[in-house]
Amino acid sequence: MTYYLYHIPGKKVGVTTDLKRRVEDQQGYGPGEYEIIESSDDIDFISEGEIIMQKAFGYKVDQIPYNKLNCNKNKLNMNINVTEQTTTFPCPVNKLKGQLMDNLGMTWHTDHGTFTINEYSIKWIMSNVKTSMFNKQRSYIYNKAFARFYDNHQTHDYPSNGHVTRTGGLAPTGMKEYHDRNPEDYDMPVECCDKYNPCTCEKDYVNQGPSQFDLIREWADERGLYEKGDPKTQALKLVEEVGEISRAIIKDDFDEVIDGIGDSVVVLTNLAELMGVSIEECIASAYSVISKRTGKMVNGTFVKD
Repeated sequence: MTYYLYHIPGKKVGVTTDLKRRVEDQQGYGPGEYEIIESSDDIDFISEGEIIMQKAFGYKVDQIPYNKLNCNKNKLNMNINVTEQTTTFPCPVNKLKGQLMDNLGMTWHTDHGTFTINEYSIKWIMSNVKTSMFNKQRSYIYNKAFARFYDNHQTHDYPSNGHVTRTGGLAPTGMKEYHDRNPEDYDMPVECCDKYNPCTCEKDYVNQGPSQFDLIREWADERGLYEKGDPKTQALKLVEEVGEISRAIIKDDFDEVIDGIGDSVVVLTNLAELMGVSIEECIASAYSVISKRTGKMVNGTFVKD
């Protein structure tokens, strides 16, 4: 196989095995708009050259070299079974986490969307996986529920540990380092290999970072709040935070009002998670109702018709 180290002036340096598909068809650049820096059948040589040239041109340097992507190491080989309703894994629940960790970056397609194995999605899988009633040595998840997790938690379109994907989520591990970056800086490699949709393991790019809610959930999860937390405790904490906001308003303490509102949002985010939904889903549900309301302001309060 021949690997091409290519350069799109002013944009990027990358590696591909198919210039027309990757650079022209997918990225939209014509033959005169890019140049081939080097070609070789030595993936290690080309991968090293990519990093060197990215630094030389001042472009974003890939955190994981091309030859280190899981899809280039032939590691993504877990033999899963996908149906309309479920994804079944070839191992019992007590051995599933290890299998998933060995296949980080593996992607598969379902009727409800495309999923990727990563540290964040592994946590959901392990919390929702069930043992097959037909074979105790197999386990499964429901695709629709997994898809809702993806949509609610924005686990797609942002980087984690050097991997990204457009259609399947990735873990928020280390997401803080991306939070304040310019969106144009999100230029990370995609692991696109899977047995159901073969590709040549090219890299793609995204322009979206993690949300504030994702950061809150990462913070809480790292501290064991979702594993050991109690919704009743969070509800009481919310009452406490609202009380602090009220006192701060009475005292005209603007800084404390901001602090109280922020703390309340954090508590609400975690309370929603402990109840099995997401804060985004709750907000969307509420807005779908209030957006249709009509009424008028009475003594500083909106009174619905």
